[in-house]
Amino acid sequence: MEDKIIKFFEGDKFAAYNGIKLIKVKPGYSLARMEITANHLNGVNIVQGGALFTLGDLAAAAAANAHGRVAVAISANILFIKPSKGKVLFAEAKEISASKKIANYQVDIYDDKQEDIAKLTVILYKRDEKIIFE
Repeated sequence: MEDKIIKFFEGDKFAAYNGIKLIKVKPGYSLARMEITANHLNGVNIVQGGALFTLGDLAAAAAANAHGRVAVAISANILFIKPSKGKVLFAEAKEISASKKIANYQVDIYDDKQEDIAKLTVILYKRDEKIIFE
């Protein structure tokens, strides 16, 4: 089933454009990675905050939608801890709580040196539509 969920999220064109790939995913959990290129850097030569947010957003979306229901973010906050000196970033999303309609996720972003780079908290609304992973 994990392969089918990963394949489903390969259809996220913006994430693919930014080089984000899911490594692991199951209901309530995901791990994503992004290799840093020159296109991810801002004017002061560090990873742009929007790239970090996009990585974390996809990780949360994958973990939440892996339950088989469409879940969309209704709120997200990011805390930038420090610039990355690594070549690869990882986002690990974990479900903190969930009710019938609302789910809360914590996403930890770290680099290939295991240094914490950013943290996201994401609240998602679970719609009634089912997702069929084929």
